Formats: sequence, structure tokens, C-alpha cells
Amino acid sequence: MGRVLVTASALAISASASWAGGLERSAQSMSILFETGTYAEFSLGFADPDVSGTLGGVFSSGNMLGSYNTVTLGYKQQLGDNLDVAIILDQPIGADIDYPATAPYPLAGTNAEVDSMALTGLLRYKLPSNFSVYGGLRLESVEGQVNIRTVPPVSPIAIDYALQTNRDYQAGYVIGVAWEKPEIAARIALTYNSAITHSLEMSETSNITAPSVVRQDVEIPQSVNLEFQTGIAADTLLFGSVRWVDWTAFVIAPPVYDGIYGPRPLVSYQSDRVTYNLGLGRKFNETWSGAVTVSYEPSNGDITGNLGPTDGFTSVGLAATYTRDNMKITGGVRYIKVGGATTTLGADFSDNDAIGAGLRVAYSF
Repeated sequence: MGRVLVTASALAISASASWAGGLERSAQSMSILFETGTYAEFSLGFADPDVSGTLGGVFSSGNMLGSYNTVTLGYKQQLGDNLDVAIILDQPIGADIDYPATAPYPLAGTNAEVDSMALTGLLRYKLPSNFSVYGGLRLESVEGQVNIRTVPPVSPIAIDYALQTNRDYQAGYVIGVAWEKPEIAARIALTYNSAITHSLEMSETSNITAPSVVRQDVEIPQSVNLEFQTGIAADTLLFGSVRWVDWTAFVIAPPVYDGIYGPRPLVSYQSDRVTYNLGLGRKFNETWSGAVTVSYEPSNGDITGNLGPTDGFTSVGLAATYTRDNMKITGGVRYIKVGGATTTLGADFSDNDAIGAGLRVAYSF
């Protein structure tokens, strides 16, 4: 079936920074472990969302999600007939929120940013009958900041609230099992990513309370990935994935914020998320291959926080790979129809969308 086709298929799913539930920016795929020989890749993703809502059908928020980039580096090496090692650097979560300050909206001027980085080391051991097991450790760093400005009717007076955290480093683990049938390019891989609990020092200030510094645990949730592919005709590949993330375990509830706006957390989710991806890849010749994919995350109908007023999505993506000698260059684009939501403020966010793009350069040694 050829690695060219598989590469295009993989990027068709992740043709931009991830748009799955919560703050997710990386789908944490294990596909690099199944590359042949020694392999390195660099990926750049970009997302440009257009998400806005109205309060009472009168006050418009303007586009409150900023565009963002993601970077992923990967290296895989075969250590023997049955052993492979891989290293992945990615950005598992993130947020770029910026309510326009000039908008006629009670949260105008509110902004937030979450930044993360993770380094994952993996080993894969091949077993008889085309089975393999793999696992490793993930070192993750997280930090964030929030600035919230509210005016009536959200608060009785104008309130300026700010939260800043330190950058915290913690470790988690990855385990998985896979089965392959190379004759038909078939593979099924099931991966568990553990939760990682960060101890964040939170500095809170506001114009109506004294400054406060507290330390609070925040759990980056566990997840399960099922990735699959199979050849269905000559040079044609069916592929996809199902991903579950335990987003109900992710809660940020600083005490000063709770005292001003509570009782409710700054960020929390009422439901976990399951994201489905399905695609079809085709190798046209020794130089070119391409893929098309559809992705779907069901809307749960939950009331959302004002920093994440979306609920599910549907998307379609296209990707193409150009191969020359040992180098592969893959590009992809993706259109995302963002699910509408009602926020705790009572605002209605609907008819929103996003555009994603991605570029991957890979080299086999």
C-alpha cells in the first residue's frame, strides 16, 4: 500500500491544530511507531476560528477565539528486528480567547491563554502473530492566564479579575497494543494516555478583593485512542479513529473567582467527549497520493462556560502527499462546522465555523 498513502491519510485527520472537545490541541496519535526504519517528521498546524454569540439577541460578542498554531516534532528509530523507539514533542492542550474590547458585550475585553508542551518517549516491542505492545512516559508542562472584565448585568458593577499560574511540569504514561496484517495494510492500535495532575500556583487579583495566592491541583484528563486502517482495493486505504477524553475531570476553580462569580468553577465540563474520524486514501502514482476525511464530535447540549462556548463539531478535510526520494511533503486543509452552545451567561453561540491547515515534512533514513 505504501507509506506515502499512509502519511497523507494521517495528516487528513490532523490537518490542523486539533478541534476536539475541551482544550485539546493534539490527538496524541501513535502512528509514528509504525513507520519503517529510521524516520523523522516536522508538522505545523494552523486554525482560524470564527466563533461569536449574542446575549438577548442584542449584544454581540464578536469573534472571541483567536487563530493559533501548533508544532509537532517526531523521531522514530528501529533498534532491532522486534524493537522500535520514538520521541514525540507536541502541544496537548491550549486556549486563545479574546473577546473584542470594542464589542457591545458584557465580557468585552476578556481574554485567556493556556499553553502546554509535552515530550513523550515510547518503546514498541513486536510479538508473534503480528501483535505488538508499546508504552512510555510523557513529561508535560502547563501554564495559563486569564483576564476577565464584566459589567452589568453580569456583575452589579464593573469588575476586573485576573489569574496567572506558574509553569508546572509533571509526568504521565502511555500504554497500548496493536495488531497488523501488512499484506492488506491493515492495522488496529488501541492506546491509553494517563491523566496528568498539575499542581498550579494561582495568583488572583481583582479591583474588589485583596490579592490571593493559592496552590491547586488541575487534572489534564486521561484518554483512549482507537486507530485503524485497512486496504480495501489496490492503492486504496480506509482509515479512521475513535478518541475518548475524560473532560469531566478537568476543573479550574480558583477561590477568589468563585467568591466573585460563583458558586461555579472558572472552567469545567459537564460531559466527556468522543471524537470520530473516518477517511479514504488513494495512491495515484509513485509521486502523489491523497486522502479525504470526515470528523464528527456529537453535541451534548450542555450549558458551557463563557471561555469555551462550543459544543461538538463536524468537519471535512483534504490532504495530499508529494514524495521525492526519502522525503515526503504533505499538506492538508480542513473545514469545521462548530456546534452551537448556550453559555452560563445565557448567550447563544451558533452558526460558527473554523478553517484549519497543516504541513508535514518527513524524511526516512
